[in-house]
Formats: sequence, C-alpha cells, structure tokens
Amino acid sequence: MISGLWNGITGLNTFERALTTQSNNVTNSNTIGHKSDEISFQDLMYQSGYGKGVNVQSVEKNFSQGNINVTDNTLDVAIEGSGFFVVNDPTNNETYYSRAGNFKMGVEGYLESIEGHRIFGTPTTISSTVSSDDNTQFNSNYTSFIASEPISSTSFLQTINAKSTNYNQSAVDSGVSGSGFKTAGGKISDIKLLISDYNEKLDLYSANPTATSTASTSQITQIDFADFSTQLTNGSYIEIYTDGDLVRQYFDTDAQTTMNEFADKLSNVAGLTSTVDSNGLVTINTLIPGKDVKLTSAGINDRGYGLNEVTSPVLGSGIAMVNSSRDALKSALENADAKFLEITNNVTNADASLSGIGQMQLRLNDLNLTENTFGVLSIEDGIIYSKDGDNKFLMGKLETAYFSNPESLEPQGGTLYSIGKETGEAKNANNINKLIGGSVELSNTNFSDSLVDLMVYQRAFEASSKSITTSDEFLKTAIQLKK
Repeated sequence: MISGLWNGITGLNTFERALTTQSNNVTNSNTIGHKSDEISFQDLMYQSGYGKGVNVQSVEKNFSQGNINVTDNTLDVAIEGSGFFVVNDPTNNETYYSRAGNFKMGVEGYLESIEGHRIFGTPTTISSTVSSDDNTQFNSNYTSFIASEPISSTSFLQTINAKSTNYNQSAVDSGVSGSGFKTAGGKISDIKLLISDYNEKLDLYSANPTATSTASTSQITQIDFADFSTQLTNGSYIEIYTDGDLVRQYFDTDAQTTMNEFADKLSNVAGLTSTVDSNGLVTINTLIPGKDVKLTSAGINDRGYGLNEVTSPVLGSGIAMVNSSRDALKSALENADAKFLEITNNVTNADASLSGIGQMQLRLNDLNLTENTFGVLSIEDGIIYSKDGDNKFLMGKLETAYFSNPESLEPQGGTLYSIGKETGEAKNANNINKLIGGSVELSNTNFSDSLVDLMVYQRAFEASSKSITTSDEFLKTAIQLKK
C-alpha cells in the first residue's frame, strides 16, 4: 500500500514534467526556428518483482526540418537541411547557435538577430581600388555607371564595381593634328566602345574566374607612305579600309597637312588612334586590347601600300584580361578629362573549422564603398548584397555550423543553443544545407502528436493521483481494522 502511494507520487512528478514539456511545444508552435522537445520515460527499480514507479529518462530536442515560410523580408533567411546560424552576444562575447533566421540591421549597422545578437559570417574586404586620383569611395561626382559584376568560385566571392565622372560633359577636342588628335565626340565614342568591351571581359572572367591570368595586348599597325609628298597633289586622296569601312582624306593645302588630317580621321574612328611622322610613317593603335581590327587596301590614289602589323592582338584570360581592358578604359576617360574608379571587394569562403568568421557590417559608407549609408539589401544563397543605384556590392556571406551530436546542445532560451559536453566542435555546414533568402523556418511542433500526448499525459496524471487516493483508502481500512 505504501509502495502504491510512492508509485503514484512518481507518476504525478513525471507526468507534470511531461505536461510541461509538451505544453511548451504547443505554445511555441509559432516561434521561428523553434525545435520541439521529445520526452522519454523509464521505470524505476524493482523489488521482489514489484516496480517502484516511473521517471523521466530524457528530454531531447527534435532537430527535424521545420516548414519554410516565405516572408519576402529581405534579411530573413531559412536553413533547409542541417546546421545552425552562428550567433554572438556582444555583451559577453559568448557564441551561440540558432535556427531562427529573422534578422535585421542593428543600430551600428551590423547584421543582428531580433534580440540584438550579432550574426557571424565572413565579412567583405576591399581587395583593390583603381582610381584616377586618390579617391577610394564612390561619391556624388561619380554619376556615370560603368559596370557591376558578381564573381563566384569555389574559393572566393567577389564583386567588381566601376563608375566615372560625367565624360559627356568633360570631353573636349584636344591634341595636335597628325599626332593623336581627338574630337570630343571621338573621345566619347571610344569610351562607350571600351565600356562595352570592359563589361564583356568581366562576363568572360565571371564565367571562368579560375582561368590562368594572362594580359591582353593591343594591335599596332604601321603603313609607310614614304613617297607621299610626290603622290599627294591637288585632287588626289589617301585612304584605308578599317573593318570594311572606308576612311578617305582628299588633298588639302599640302601633302603633310593632308597626311595629318588623314591620321586625325583614323583617330576619330571609334577604338582607334593614329599618328603620322614627317616621313609618312602612319601608326595605327587599337585601343581595345585583344581586338583584331581588319585594316586593308591602304593607298594613295590608285597605288597600294603594304601594312605591317607591328604587334598582333592577343586576347588574354582571367583577371589580367579584365585589367587590360580596364586600364584602356581608364586612359580613355582620363583623356576626356573624366575620372575613373573601380572597387573590388572579396569574401574568402570559410574553412572547415569556421575560423576567421565575425560580425558583418551592412552600411556602405562604413565599408568605404560609397558615401551613401544605406543600400537595398538582399540575401541570395546566404550571400549578402547591397545595391546602390546600378551598383551591387558584396557585403558578406552567412556561415552555418553543424555538430556530430547536435542533440546534446544545451537550450538557452530565445531559440539559442550552447555547446554541451558531448556536442563536439562546430564544423562548416555550408555543403550540407541550403540557405533560402526572404524566408524563415517555422517551428517543427506537430500539433496532432502534441495534442494526443497532452491527453495521454493528462489521463496518466489522473490515474497516478487515483492510485494515491486508492492506496490511502487501503491504509484507512487497515488502520480501522487494527482499532
């Protein structure tokens, strides 16, 4: 009879804890990233074949996948698969782990959880800045968009952004006739052609960022009009075909003036510049590195002259190919009294142990990218971007961690977990999950199971209390018999 009392008491204690556990699951059914608790029971010792009650064996987290809910909030991220976000409490520098991906930008510009904890990842770094002057940040003077290219490889992420000042306003005629003279319109045409080439080279590099880095070379062609002074007379002309288009100059004033004007016409063909010396040697330079310009049928009147390709064009590869095109564009812009600025920022993929990860700044001005503080943020496959006008900047990359024994993580409240004694070390989980932007993972509480369990625990609690009252009645009867 006494054993029955104690068995009932263990039942009351155990199923009160079971009710607490399952009610916690139900009340957190709308908590983002919540993982339900699973309780298991064990019987206590036996004596002479009689059991001595029940106890809670364990309460463990169920880390099964929760449903993904699309929120369209730009900083929301859901983990599909295994792993946890790495969360740091800046007040005590403690590191925690969480599945809740409803993030925000904090007051200091860092990516944070709703509670104000910093979300760790790989922050961006500016790897190179190419500028016409000492300026290293896009400001209000840089009004002309040139390029914005995201680069992705197995070892690094990168964005290359370029802008310039207004070359349409700054370009003016300049130079000496016969020695690279350019009109304002010719300079603008060169720049537009070189911008197109620069973007094409960026696309090639983006398609194969690990290609061997080889610089491009430009074509240089010479034509020796050695007897031009006797050939060019009143009514005559000098001509050449460039990529099938005729460039012709008729006699003007004297032979040297005519040659100079011929070189000037070549210089104002988009993508070309030309000079001529006093001996009639015309040199034609191609501004676009790697481009093969077809120059044919050079002549004075009906007499043809041979073309000597001093330097053949070579299309390079990799980042050196991009740099060759960029340098040519930069020179053309500076020739138009405009300024050029290219900013490249990188993120190196985290190693297996997640060493080197840290807080991620989301303010453009704090990263010295633009003078504007805020851009339009987005997270794509865990990569954080900020768009300012037509330029898109790499801000950082979310990193996730997994453990060999996640069930031993210790819940800390607020959907946070800390490493327990048997959890193991945090390892890079990026290859075993997918990060979905504009979404969050919901609680994995199963309502039907939880409600059934609550009813079972309620009945078990009632039955345990009944065993106590029944044992008490037995004791009363035994005491009355003794009287």
